[in-house]
Amino acid sequence: MEEKFIAAWEKARAEAEKLGVRQRPVSAAEAMKAAHRCLTGHRLSDGFTALLGMGRLDLSLEALAVDKRFTALFSDEEADEALTRLLEAGYGFR
Repeated sequence: MEEKFIAAWEKARAEAEKLGVRQRPVSAAEAMKAAHRCLTGHRLSDGFTALLGMGRLDLSLEALAVDKRFTALFSDEEADEALTRLLEAGYGFR
């Protein structure tokens, strides 16, 4: 399941880059550590803010973290943080 998440996150990051969203590089080997770190605390990343401005939060780590395919990879606290960020940003779940 981690491999599928990492592939989905890499794809979302590539699409965001095409839109001009600058992001720190994340290697596949460090992807899960980076994802957990990003979902700890309450600070929004610059990437999240940029995607929000473009109406493309579907490309965010937060959207992937609450995707039913990947929820088992995250703690309840991380999933809650991701969901809170998305809801506060007005994300429309499909």
